[in-house]
Amino acid sequence: MPAKIKNNVLMYEGCNYLRYRLLLSTLSCKPVRITDIRAGDDDPGLREYEISFIRLLDKVTNGTRIELNETGTSLYYNPGLLVGGDLEHDCSLQRGIGYYLEGIMALAPFCKIPMNIKLRGITNNALDPSVDRIKASAIPLVKRFLAGDNSIELIISKRGVAPMGGGEVKFLCPINKNLKTIQFQNSGMVKRIRGIACSVRVSPAIANRMVESAKGVLLNFLPDIYIHTDQSRGASSGKSPGFGISLTAETTTEVFLSGEAFSPLMTTGSLPCVPEDLGKEAALKLLDEIHRNGCVDSPFQSMAALFMALGKKDVSKITVGPLTQTMIQFLRDLRDFFGTVFKIEHVKEEEDDTLTTQEQILLTCVGIGYTNISRRVL
Repeated sequence: MPAKIKNNVLMYEGCNYLRYRLLLSTLSCKPVRITDIRAGDDDPGLREYEISFIRLLDKVTNGTRIELNETGTSLYYNPGLLVGGDLEHDCSLQRGIGYYLEGIMALAPFCKIPMNIKLRGITNNALDPSVDRIKASAIPLVKRFLAGDNSIELIISKRGVAPMGGGEVKFLCPINKNLKTIQFQNSGMVKRIRGIACSVRVSPAIANRMVESAKGVLLNFLPDIYIHTDQSRGASSGKSPGFGISLTAETTTEVFLSGEAFSPLMTTGSLPCVPEDLGKEAALKLLDEIHRNGCVDSPFQSMAALFMALGKKDVSKITVGPLTQTMIQFLRDLRDFFGTVFKIEHVKEEEDDTLTTQEQILLTCVGIGYTNISRRVL
């Protein structure tokens, strides 16, 4: 069901997909009002991590107007111009840095000044894409769309895990006048697997145990596997103990697919987390992602759809695996804010294809010719 429009303001209800709607509002310069945010909960209104994200949007833009009622159940957001520049932000410890970084990556190419932002908080957790996954899978995807200078960098200065955080990353992105249209339909064959096993304030042997476990699964399919161990010590190790592993498969057509696992938050009643189980879990998640057979890593489907819609007035095509629930709703919201409609069709498999992969979906759309209006002309 499309959004209601009242006095040129898009009206939504509920807390779901709040982050994506604020991003689309910022890019389209259309105000949005979101009501009934957890109105029926014992603890109604916006959560701390959502307020932190709104503050981050306020830092990145100039002239943004935000109105919040006393209970936090109603939000009015009227976006300003994207500025960017040198920024710092302390992310909420309820979510990972990846939650905030995904939003920044969508806005950074359209800022007035090249983005140079330092984010502090939790670099790895079990809920959000880790900074390692974003560095390995999302950044190569964004580079495909950027015209001219596409020297995006993500520097992991410190690692931090829940509950105390202490991690720090630096993200640098140049500005672009507009985006390219791309034809990205062949996912190719996996040629190598790389990864990183990180351990923070725990025994260095734990990282090696995760590596051996992951290799035990993956070496049945491919010999070219190298997993680096990152044992953070001292000032670069954050404030809490934890460990995890992130694996990335690269195909012959430069598609990057990832799978990862991280130790859950240790509480008094929680079951012990075994490093070997985490290594195996990450390897199986990577194999599942490869089985989905898309050209885009699943968590970043919506980012690909956004850049396709904002591209030049030409046809873009991308093949993805089964659409995630987030992606389905994001396509509806794209139609509300930009009027862009995607053609979705199933890719027919060749008769001689013996691979048993999931059915691919071809997304086709014509870009709106979005131009960076904040960029200096001279």
